Amino acid sequence: MLAKGQTVIQYMEQLAPKHLAEDWDKVGLQLGSLQKEITNVLVALDVNDEVVEEAIRLGCNLIIAHHAIIFRPLQGIQTDTPMGRMYEKLIKNDIAVYISHTNLDVTEGGMNDWMAEALGIENGVPIKDIHSEQLSKLVVFVPKDHHQKVLDAILNAGAGAIGNYSHCSFNIEGYGTFIPGEGTDPYIGEKGKLERAEEIRIETIVPHNIRNKVVQAMLKAHPYEEVAYDLYTMDLKGRSLGLGRVGKLKEPTTLGQFVETVKKGLKVDHVRVVGDLDRPIRKAAVLGGSGGKYYNSAIFRGADVLVTGDLDYHTAQDAVLAGITLIDPGHNAEKIMKEKVAEWMTGKLVEHKYDTAVHASQVNTEPFKFL
Repeated sequence: MLAKGQTVIQYMEQLAPKHLAEDWDKVGLQLGSLQKEITNVLVALDVNDEVVEEAIRLGCNLIIAHHAIIFRPLQGIQTDTPMGRMYEKLIKNDIAVYISHTNLDVTEGGMNDWMAEALGIENGVPIKDIHSEQLSKLVVFVPKDHHQKVLDAILNAGAGAIGNYSHCSFNIEGYGTFIPGEGTDPYIGEKGKLERAEEIRIETIVPHNIRNKVVQAMLKAHPYEEVAYDLYTMDLKGRSLGLGRVGKLKEPTTLGQFVETVKKGLKVDHVRVVGDLDRPIRKAAVLGGSGGKYYNSAIFRGADVLVTGDLDYHTAQDAVLAGITLIDPGHNAEKIMKEKVAEWMTGKLVEHKYDTAVHASQVNTEPFKFL
């Protein structure tokens, strides 16, 4: 059985929810349709003509990429231009293109966590917080004989996370009253008679982005026709998510030695370095893509070095004065996402018994040559 396009993207947005993307970003479906069965998925960092040819060769009708193919408003599509020909090729071969960019950077278990892991950064926290999780309080009343079933459904759907604790809830016994009316089929009681039922009140925390999932799981497990429950929006915020990661290294090192770790971990042959190669490095920061402007945030978090791409001359000069070292592995170092997303998506599709295959692009989209 092949997965529909919407199903594949539903899994992708479990990994990298769209609401985590920055306001200026262009994420989501950019070309084609998801209203079809997906035979093969190609995961790519960039979409260029060589990647499109790879997708055609592999029989892929969906590309999930990190960098947008349409970032600025189009005034038209001219098929006698390189970009226009690529759009035409995608359309003629019925290949949809979906973009997951800053939402994949920010999410837990996404781009910057993968890069931090590759560099040996432990217990990484964001360099700069940009998103605080909105929380709701779920309250539901359950008959005693279904208490554990409903509680398990709610917590297993993702509710009840407070910091590093999971499955948190509060439960208290009481009595519920109701009169079943005409046309009802009550689980407890008789039509037209006041019923006094032993119930348990369950309270727990629910992140805003999974409210519907948790409520649906609760309703499915609950025995009542009409479930009494409340959802309250809370002023209290949940986890802070943000750009980059900063944390202590597994072992102290020097800048020169850490350069070799970066080259090996991110699979790059060359890097640019700012700073004394003998400088001790105990705490490191990494930010995929273009993160030079966040070096002050990295300093504030106590980092000895920031690993990020697209550094310019003046940022490097300012960093020297500020006392932080820099390593630039290039923007293309984000290619780490190809294997990681493909592995994650394959796991989801296999778990749900779909035959749709996922491929990590083997095309090198690095535009620079190092001579």
